[in-house]
Amino acid sequence: MERPVTEADLTFERVPETDQSFENALAKARDGNRLTVDDAIELLTTGTDLDGIDRWRKEQVLEAADRRRAEVVGEEVTFVANLNNNVTTACNVGCLFCNFKDAAHTFEVGHDGQTAGFTKTPAESREIVADAVSRGIYEVTSVSGLHPAFVLDEEHRETLESHPNPKEVNYVPAQRYETDPGTYVEQMAAMSVDDVHVHSMTPEEGYHARRGTDWSYEEVYSRLEEAGLDTVPGTAAEILVDEVRDVICPGKIGTDEWLEAMEAAASVGLGLTATIMYGHVENEAHRAVHLKRIRELQERVDGAITEFVPLSFVHQNTPLFEHDVVSGGASTDEDELMIAVSRLFLDNVDHVQSSWVKYGDEQGLKMLNCGADDFMGTIVSEEITKRAGGTYGEFRSFEEYVDLITSIGRTPVERSTDYDRRRVIDPDDPPFGPELGPNADGTPILTREERSERAVLADD
Repeated sequence: MERPVTEADLTFERVPETDQSFENALAKARDGNRLTVDDAIELLTTGTDLDGIDRWRKEQVLEAADRRRAEVVGEEVTFVANLNNNVTTACNVGCLFCNFKDAAHTFEVGHDGQTAGFTKTPAESREIVADAVSRGIYEVTSVSGLHPAFVLDEEHRETLESHPNPKEVNYVPAQRYETDPGTYVEQMAAMSVDDVHVHSMTPEEGYHARRGTDWSYEEVYSRLEEAGLDTVPGTAAEILVDEVRDVICPGKIGTDEWLEAMEAAASVGLGLTATIMYGHVENEAHRAVHLKRIRELQERVDGAITEFVPLSFVHQNTPLFEHDVVSGGASTDEDELMIAVSRLFLDNVDHVQSSWVKYGDEQGLKMLNCGADDFMGTIVSEEITKRAGGTYGEFRSFEEYVDLITSIGRTPVERSTDYDRRRVIDPDDPPFGPELGPNADGTPILTREERSERAVLADD
């Protein structure tokens, strides 16, 4: 039996070596000049002339990024009133960095044993979103596993059912499963309650919604937009360098196809966000190339990318860690430098997000002084990071946001997904609740548990 690949076996063509100096790269960053990949490598490593991260140099990079942040967006820290409604954990792609998925066959009728995951029908999604919209949320974010029965629409289903070898295109009829996820079009329509903003359909999901056909991504995203989709999350990007993707997600689309899907979504009028998932097998050269590809994509889509979201790899319950391909995630120094260099390099993306789900409150606030200006959203329910071993919770109230943001001397601002609508919150004028959502009236958001507790108290 062949021995599995471990961390010690990994070699890459791209390595963090440059002819640039840290001092020159820092000077360019401070002067606001456009950075190159070599510049980014020098800043991410705090100098390839040294081993390890130099703390003094790191602080200089962070200071330059924080100054750039103030110049670009000022002292406001934004967040959105949103809900995560992931439709299904059923997936058989096998990405090694993921512990969100559950093997698709465990959802089938007659499976011996219970699945650890879930699948929601369109009706269930609508009920969940309607409840959250009634409490004031503005956005529903939905990112799901690649369920073999999940199809774009009925035409897509008919095409896959007539395929000579459906399993070849990762299709299994819905009747084989305990719960039918419906179609992507049905799910988008179900979640589009009272015109709430629907943020869904990553490039990987876009690929899943056209598998087995000759449809273009433009065709797929047009149908989704008609059903209620508003913006596309730039997840499934991981690292946009194929030699890394070949290790961590060999079953997923490659870099070029991810970029093609994003351009297609923008071409039909959908807004975009962009991400990087770092801290696993990649090195600083890969991170720098990824930033360059996002910057170039932003130019091609005429500024459709509203924000960049660095996502630090949570390793604890993932196959990469369990199989000894990685020994851990990114260090705190790497996290801070990733935020800072993202701000300095992406000179055509205004907003950089700090993820309290990934970093926690204390470090998440620190990132707001390293170049970030957005602090995610209320989420209400979060499953992906939690299932990978994240421990920082899944709900953030407006009151917590106001307390946290004002604690570092910044101004809390409720925003829309696309940042076009913004409401500055007065920390001296409680109670704090959303006002931008279609049914928002400033009432504080409560979780289901909090509402149940209040109902019990009221009955008593």
